[in-house]
Amino acid sequence: MIIIMEPRATQEQIQRVITLLKDNDFEVRYNTGDVHTVIDAIGDKTTLTPGRLSALEGVKEIKVIREPFRLASRDRNPEDTVITFPNGVKIGGNNKPVSMIGPCSVEEDYEGLLKVAQAGKEMGCEFLRGGAFKPRTSPYDFQGHGEKALQYMKKACDETGLLSVSEIMDACDLDMMLEYIDVLQIGARNVQNFKLLKAVGKCNKPVILKRGLASTIREFLLAAEHIMYQGNTNVILCERGIRSFDSAFTRNVMDIASIPVIKKYSHLPIIVDPSHGTGQRYLIEPLAKAGLVVGADGIMIEVHHDPENALSDGKQSLSIPMFKDVMGRINSFNNRLHYEKTCLSANVE
Repeated sequence: MIIIMEPRATQEQIQRVITLLKDNDFEVRYNTGDVHTVIDAIGDKTTLTPGRLSALEGVKEIKVIREPFRLASRDRNPEDTVITFPNGVKIGGNNKPVSMIGPCSVEEDYEGLLKVAQAGKEMGCEFLRGGAFKPRTSPYDFQGHGEKALQYMKKACDETGLLSVSEIMDACDLDMMLEYIDVLQIGARNVQNFKLLKAVGKCNKPVILKRGLASTIREFLLAAEHIMYQGNTNVILCERGIRSFDSAFTRNVMDIASIPVIKKYSHLPIIVDPSHGTGQRYLIEPLAKAGLVVGADGIMIEVHHDPENALSDGKQSLSIPMFKDVMGRINSFNNRLHYEKTCLSANVE
């Protein structure tokens, strides 16, 4: 990091900063100019944080050269992380992007959920996703069926061979969910629920981490860092749109640029969720394709057997016939795109 001292910083203040850095095993170089003294420090920021240094008298500004997300950083691991499931499905690297589909929430109608799962299997999808515990803005809205929903998810996946994805809301539910679910999901509202992040970081299940409603990319990656710091490196990021000033036509703003940015700075796989990203079913197909073009490792799409009567997010859910049409076109697009990328990679090598 680089510490820039105030123009009128005294020699005593400058020396105090240098001494503190050296006491914490930093390699220090400094240059005194006509206006500022600039200190260049190389070392472990976990022993001496920029925040502690900035509190010292005479310090004007601190510039961090390396990003604070150490484990998630491509500097630490230049190769893409690839997460492999027991059935052979892989996410990340040069593998073909995966598809995760299912209702926002699992309802009482198991046959309806099974129809969605069967449609997903027919269209080549790898994951069934569905909510058991639903975080809702209003306490009067449907909150999910809990363990019963998880049992439905497991049963549908056992019948179709799909892998299951469901959101965990509370660390107290972790042991129960591990019995039913293949992939745990951390929703946008819990991206900075550090107790929950630490809890899933101590288990060996893959985790989908959704970007927060107003999270910066750096904050998003630092949330992943909390999980990885506990030992669980199987983290899948999910861009699901961020809140903005313009909500007239879409639920959120789909930040497509975040995908190549994250690919540049992190080795973790990232998927895109155009259903939540836009809140409009007619935008699912173009935004899914856009995410794949810029490098997403998969897509997540909400599908319901009867969207008009869905208990949550019906407006952004595809019916099964709609899903088959849309997924057919996405599959064709994805196959061409993956073929071109594979050929390009082979030529480069």
